[in-house]
Amino acid sequence: MRRWRAGLGTLGVVLGALAVLAGCDNSPHPRGIEHTNTLLNAFQERSPRTLDPTTSYSNNESPYTYQIYEPLYGYHYLERPYALVPKTAEAVVEPQYLDADGRALPHDAPADSPIEFEHQGTRELVADDYVYALKRHATTRIEAPIFGIFAEYLVGLREYADVVKREDATLRAGLDPAALDKPFLDFRRWPLEGVTAPEPHLLRLKIRGKYPQWKYWLATTFTAPVPWEADAFYSQPGMAANGLSLATWPVGTGPYMMTEVVADRRHVMRRNPNFRGVPYPCEGMPEDRDVGLLADCGKTMPFVDTIVSTIEREKVPHKAKFVQGYLDVPEIERPDWGIEFLVDVGDSDATAKLYTERGFQFPKTVDISNWYLGFNWLDPVVGKGDTPEQQVRNRKLRQALSIAIDWEEGYGKIFLAKGGEAAHGPLPAGLFGSRHGTVEGHNPVTHKVVDGKVVRRSIDEAKKLLAEAGYPDGRDAKTGRPLVLNYDYQRAPTPETKAELDWMVRQFAKLGIQLEIRATDYNQFQEKMLAGKQQIFWWGWLADYPDAENFLFLLYGPNGKAEHEGENAANYTNPEYDRLYKQMQTLDDGPEKQAVIDRMVAILREDAPWAWGYFPYAASAFQPWVHNGKPSILIRDMAMYYRLDPELRAQKWTEWNRPVVWPLAVLALGALWLAWRLRRSFVERERAVARPAVAASHAD
Repeated sequence: MRRWRAGLGTLGVVLGALAVLAGCDNSPHPRGIEHTNTLLNAFQERSPRTLDPTTSYSNNESPYTYQIYEPLYGYHYLERPYALVPKTAEAVVEPQYLDADGRALPHDAPADSPIEFEHQGTRELVADDYVYALKRHATTRIEAPIFGIFAEYLVGLREYADVVKREDATLRAGLDPAALDKPFLDFRRWPLEGVTAPEPHLLRLKIRGKYPQWKYWLATTFTAPVPWEADAFYSQPGMAANGLSLATWPVGTGPYMMTEVVADRRHVMRRNPNFRGVPYPCEGMPEDRDVGLLADCGKTMPFVDTIVSTIEREKVPHKAKFVQGYLDVPEIERPDWGIEFLVDVGDSDATAKLYTERGFQFPKTVDISNWYLGFNWLDPVVGKGDTPEQQVRNRKLRQALSIAIDWEEGYGKIFLAKGGEAAHGPLPAGLFGSRHGTVEGHNPVTHKVVDGKVVRRSIDEAKKLLAEAGYPDGRDAKTGRPLVLNYDYQRAPTPETKAELDWMVRQFAKLGIQLEIRATDYNQFQEKMLAGKQQIFWWGWLADYPDAENFLFLLYGPNGKAEHEGENAANYTNPEYDRLYKQMQTLDDGPEKQAVIDRMVAILREDAPWAWGYFPYAASAFQPWVHNGKPSILIRDMAMYYRLDPELRAQKWTEWNRPVVWPLAVLALGALWLAWRLRRSFVERERAVARPAVAASHAD
């Protein structure tokens, strides 16, 4: 009987499991969260490397930094072209120009005069918090990618860095240089001439010369306030060893604050109870009213209480969870998810029908960003080169590769989910100075005009340049060895990225060149870039502000990443380009500025520090219960504008994820059959045991 009871126990477990399954859904979230005012999204990379506003400059960090910190300025959420608006400042002010003796100058004064201007406000926040934040750029304790730019303009910042370095050395004298704990470096102790707070709510900045773009930096988290108490708190013994710093636990005045961090798995931001609240905009573009983007006019933001971001390493399940409704937006800061779904719509009528029935929103736009293939100027093969002869050879190699990589094919026809328009230089459309999309704006190194149309130069032309570079048919003319180049890619390989990587390998193979893929996660990639150890690399840029300078500075010599921790990832240097860059910075939009930009772009095309890549389309993805969604590259505090309808979400979760009953019925029938088989086996065994005993008695 033990076997029969065991069989009945197995049947009971099966039937019990079926009963449980019949009552379950497949939600990856805690039960009941769908009814709460919580924005659900995911991220595919590791946790952000740093959320310290002085350091943070990566796309996967801004979903947190721009919700937590508040610069003086921001951008109007709805208006295009982008317009600056005050955040913690009372107003967006016009600069007041002064000469060396402090006398007022006209707006068109020469560019080498100091500039001083004021910001006033009545916030609980004090101006000294901004002073302290700007001083933090001067220490080598903190990676400061914008120090080189700020030091050129903020009066006294470069000299202040020397003072801080000397004082820091005194503080740390006798301490173990490798120790994680460092004594508090109190920047309040040393004045900085160009940044002062004469009154609690008055910030005064003094910059050298005329720099029209300075106002845009005041809309970035590099100028967000940092209270000295935060630095003092995190300087306590044991903090660094336990991962407690501004890099993980930021302290800001914005609408949200970080409340939960599980590295590489989950981040939670909750409404800042001390946030003052700001009204939703009442003006926008003509089409905004028609799509409901003005319905919340004047209502106090933020609307969402909690933002939950969870890891989703693979794209397929990431997309699937959005389609199921389990993500309100796929990812806060990525402007390419909408393109991904729009491609699905174009590929399948069934998918198009499903997405339409579910009311998904995929607003699309063209915005200011790029993706490019960079050549490290420090590398002996693809970089600048040490001798004039080597410089010519390396330049021809870069030019040959720039011709061979067919961006029109790859990101215009094949990888439509990441689609865009082939670039002919660093400047996307929508910026003053860009000639993108015009015949006169084509790159003569990589393209030519045939019958009035711009076409890519042939592989034969690329091979000719390659031979002149010393690599006929992809082999070193002196040694006969094949040319092998290394390609650093900023993501660990996944099924989704493999096709792109294989395509890139084929582009180099057109010239007989072998391309070795060195793919890592983004944090490791960043470390390699800071060390200048890359050879050829893949990177992109989302504009910080709507001016050509924000792309041209990516190739400005003093902004080199390896030497200066700037954003010139190629570490490119050219004295003439740098000279023109300085000239361009002082110019207002107009013919003179356009002429300077044209000369700069011509130098870049000839030197080819980048294979120019493409300018991607931008589109976001929103569920029907997410309101006020509008795609943007520049606006990164977008979460506070989003409004949710949690009850509609809960209803749709139920409708879209009803359990499929027929497999359960099949399993139940199978369980009954199993029970019948167990019963039959038991009876047969009982009878088989009894028969031999009867036969034996007859034999006796």
